[in-house]
Amino acid sequence: MFQATKEFAEILDQKDSLANYRNEFYLQPNTIYLDGNSLGLLSRRAEQSLLDLLASWKTLAIDGWMQGEHPWYYFAEKLGALSGPLVGAKEDEVIVTGSTTTNLHQLIATFYQPNGNKTKILADELNFPSDIYAIQSQLKLKGFDPETHLIQVKSRDGRTINEEDIINEMTEEVALIILPTVLYRSGQLLDIERLTKAAHDRGILIGFDGCHSVGAIPHQFHDWDVDFAYWCNYKYLNSGPGGVGSLFVHEKHLGKMPGLTGWFGSDKEKQFDMKHEFSPSQTAGAYQIGTPHILSMAPLAGSLELFNEVTIERVREKSLQSTAYLMDLINEELSEFEFTIGNPLDDVSRGGHVCLEHEDAARICKALKLNGIVPDFRAPNVIRLAPIAFYTSYVDIWNSVQILKKIMVEKQYEQFQNEREIIA
Repeated sequence: MFQATKEFAEILDQKDSLANYRNEFYLQPNTIYLDGNSLGLLSRRAEQSLLDLLASWKTLAIDGWMQGEHPWYYFAEKLGALSGPLVGAKEDEVIVTGSTTTNLHQLIATFYQPNGNKTKILADELNFPSDIYAIQSQLKLKGFDPETHLIQVKSRDGRTINEEDIINEMTEEVALIILPTVLYRSGQLLDIERLTKAAHDRGILIGFDGCHSVGAIPHQFHDWDVDFAYWCNYKYLNSGPGGVGSLFVHEKHLGKMPGLTGWFGSDKEKQFDMKHEFSPSQTAGAYQIGTPHILSMAPLAGSLELFNEVTIERVREKSLQSTAYLMDLINEELSEFEFTIGNPLDDVSRGGHVCLEHEDAARICKALKLNGIVPDFRAPNVIRLAPIAFYTSYVDIWNSVQILKKIMVEKQYEQFQNEREIIA
């Protein structure tokens, strides 16, 4: 297995088939970036695709909608097709549009159709807050009280959600289920195929938030019969801060009228007829609302080029080995400092980051930053560390653990308050 020496880390880097892709990214000197699960780094190809789209505006002006390398009118659909292999989707099933929360609002408005006693939405108590806010809002818009109509599956340990507990809550009162693919704190990867089958066996539609998995973990949304999914592109997919999100709708639902209609959801051939009768696209493009944010979408074109060149399967292979190596070093080097690994240890249910728990987590993160390591804090006690397949080397991982050990030995963290910054 692994060895706790720098020489061993160097050997792993020499054998790494993705090592050269590190040169594709802008890495800062004397810094090890382990926060790609919050915001991915800029790649040279993403930068170039942004410059290309800027140039099309500069040189083509209004004609950029139909001319150039990336005609703007079809850009969202083109990026959706390029995203398909990451999630196991057909070309027409993915569209790049909106943001995580606006896309969730759109999907709930479409697929939440309470009928008779079937009026409740099932989620979990560890999901990212924005998803819960959207669910609560949509329940209120339909005249239901979230206190009674939002069911949140309880966690047994405060870290993970037991899949049996989710299935047990799939009662005849549930109209819709919304779950994360990967829990944002602990990094638990849910069994999407199993949960989808259980929901459908009970006549319930189910959708997934893929923000913490897409770009790190292969999915097969079409084959697993997932009804819908949505995700951001600025974490593992490196599309830039506030980059445009994406959504998936299974082909069996294409042609369904979106809950929130807008001009850019039109059939492309009819959109400029300017009629007041909405003619939806027969693809996932129907779920667009407003004009595509071309410049915010632009970096994704370059980033997806990298993913399609490497394949998501190879990304996952390195991610699993990197997180396993990091956990092994933590156990070897930090056992005396009261750290707990809070993420699942097995490859099947571990996402793309390591969840390291400590009662002084907030100020340990501050000390790490002072030492050139960029982690991520999540309340109340989680240090998230994400070795990214494209640009985190094994020597980076080894150095990070050695620096963390030095911080603990010297108690450097004690100079800081144990509370988060405004942005954790």
